[in-house]
Amino acid sequence: MPPAVIALDGPSGSGKSSTARGVATRLGLAYLDTGAMYRAMTWAVLERGVDVEDPVAVAAAAADVDILSGTDPQAPTIAADGVDVSGPIRTQRVTDAVSHVSRVPEVRQRLVALQRETIAASGGIVLEGRDIGTVVAPDAPLKLYLVADTAARAARRAAEQGQSEAAHVEATAASLQRRDAIDSSRTTSPLAKADDAIELDTTHLTLDEVIDEVVRLAAKAVPDLGGTTS
Repeated sequence: MPPAVIALDGPSGSGKSSTARGVATRLGLAYLDTGAMYRAMTWAVLERGVDVEDPVAVAAAAADVDILSGTDPQAPTIAADGVDVSGPIRTQRVTDAVSHVSRVPEVRQRLVALQRETIAASGGIVLEGRDIGTVVAPDAPLKLYLVADTAARAARRAAEQGQSEAAHVEATAASLQRRDAIDSSRTTSPLAKADDAIELDTTHLTLDEVIDEVVRLAAKAVPDLGGTTS
C-alpha cells in the first residue's frame, strides 16, 4: 500500500511550513520542506562561485551536489555536501538567488526525484512546496493550496526574521511579489494550484486553526491516518 501523502502548496509566507510541521506532528507523519531543498542547492551553487543567472552553469554545478533532508517535523534538518545549512539557507543572499536556481529544469528534475524517493521511504508524509500537488505527488489523496494576502504574508515573514519595522515589512512584501511572479511564470514546474486542490485562505486564521482544518480534511481524505507513524 503506498504511503499516505498530504500535499501543501502555496506562495511564500502563506503558512505552509508551520502548518505542514504542525499537521505532521499531530498525525505522526514524516515531513519534508521541499523549498529548503532548493535553498540548499542554491547555497551550494553560490558557494561554488557560479553565476545563478546562467542556467547552463547552474545545471552543471548542481549535478553532483549532495542534498540530505531530515523528515522529523519537530526537528527538520537540511544539509548540502555534508554541511548543515539550516541557517545559511535563510540568508538574504540565498533568498535573492533561489528563484534563479529553482527554475533550472535539471535542478528541478533532480530534486523532484529525491523528493519522490523520500515519499516512497516514508510510512506517510506531509510535503510542502510549490509543485507538490501538480508535479511531485499528483496522486496525493489530499492536496491543499494555502494563500494569504500579501500584507499578512509579509508581516509573517518579517516576524520570522525578527524585523517588524514598517519599512522592512514593505520591502518584504515587494520581495514576495517578485518571487511570486518568477515562480508562477517559470517554464518548468511553475507555482500553480492543482485542479483538485482545496484552497485555504490563512489570512485571518491562527496557526492552530489552520492545522485543525487540515487535520479535519485529512481525516476525511485518508481515514486510516490515525495509525501512521513517522
